[in-house]
Amino acid sequence: MTRHRIRALLVPLALGLLTTTLVSPASAAPTRYPQPPEVDYFVNEATLPFDALPGTTTTRTWGVLQGAGYQIEVPDHWNGDLVMWAHGYRGTGAELTVSAPPDGLRQYLVDHGYAWAASSYDENGYDVDSGVESTHRLVRYFDKAVGKPDQRYLAGVSMGGHVTGVSIEKYRAEYVGAMPVCGVMGDRRLFDTFLDYNAAAQALTDTPPVYPAPADYVTTTAAQMKTELGLPDALTPAGEELRAVTEQRTGGERPLFDAGFANFANFLFTVYPVFPGLGEEKGAVGGNADTVYQLDADPALTAEEQALNAEVLRVEAARSHRGLSGVPTIDGRFRIPVLTMHDLGDLFVPFSMEQEYARDAARRGNSDLLVQRAIRGVAHCDFSPEEYQQAFADLVTWVEDGVRPEGDDVLNPTVVADPRYGCRFTMPQRDFDTQDCS
Repeated sequence: MTRHRIRALLVPLALGLLTTTLVSPASAAPTRYPQPPEVDYFVNEATLPFDALPGTTTTRTWGVLQGAGYQIEVPDHWNGDLVMWAHGYRGTGAELTVSAPPDGLRQYLVDHGYAWAASSYDENGYDVDSGVESTHRLVRYFDKAVGKPDQRYLAGVSMGGHVTGVSIEKYRAEYVGAMPVCGVMGDRRLFDTFLDYNAAAQALTDTPPVYPAPADYVTTTAAQMKTELGLPDALTPAGEELRAVTEQRTGGERPLFDAGFANFANFLFTVYPVFPGLGEEKGAVGGNADTVYQLDADPALTAEEQALNAEVLRVEAARSHRGLSGVPTIDGRFRIPVLTMHDLGDLFVPFSMEQEYARDAARRGNSDLLVQRAIRGVAHCDFSPEEYQQAFADLVTWVEDGVRPEGDDVLNPTVVADPRYGCRFTMPQRDFDTQDCS
């Protein structure tokens, strides 16, 4: 790694105010960045009707509840249980849309007599509060419109995993089991990884540190860095160092990381913040003031690692909030069985989110209530129908019969680095995966 002209930077952020301090060569004046404009959200009710799956007979209802669209499906042979489905991030557009559970899971639910319900939420953006409360309102509506179920489960995907993790801690009496998949289970710590990637890329390419990103960051600064790094698949020495740093910051050495890096290397420049706020959070969501960047798993820092840590842009995150304001915290304070799945090569919501959740659960004495499964995929939320179905079936058996299912150890670096890690619960094995999992 080359020597850099600009040494450590600290970017302290207060609510709504960004002050960038350049230790050398100059200091910038405080700059106030505008918050995103208010959005008039709407539901296009013409998009809400949906058909039964082929070969099934169900009662389907839809509508708008306190500003959020919803869909409900109840099989004719309803077993009395309800599964609430929480969708992922929808972007920042004005139209609110509902997503049913993915077809493989939906088919399983209907075939086995489970009703399901899903909300659009009453806002878009990274608004976990909206997801939690809109889903809770739909729970109450289902009780009145259809009937109170015997048991409720909650499942969610991506940001919907964050919604799930917060919901089962806030509404503890509502659910008997939860299945967050590819979830943001490390809450705001996800946004640390987006900062890590871009800050490290800047340092490794001698790029003058930039935070937050200007509107043309992707087409100017990032485009130049991509060339210098050789992204995505012709890596220069600096690009190899960025890949190494990213691996350590997103879960450590593991199968299929390199394929995931090639898949997400360009994309990760697009999630560098243009404004310090996110959703309802006015200050910096991601921070790296105390982050130690490493090129390998050895905690002893090499001279190269020391230089990188001295020179990388530093951002002080806004203080985290209790409750649902800003980007809500997941504490690991759940009281029900939770089963998760996560792709090993996912770098949009990386595997480290599972490790954060495992540590949070352990701190609260809840490790026995958490089962986690690694899937050998390299995309975001790349799960097969068989994986969804087996996971949910195992969760139900755990809830109803007390039989805790098998899972993967996500915290032991030696286990995670094994070339066969993730084989056990991946079905079928992906075509691109050359590992012998038989």
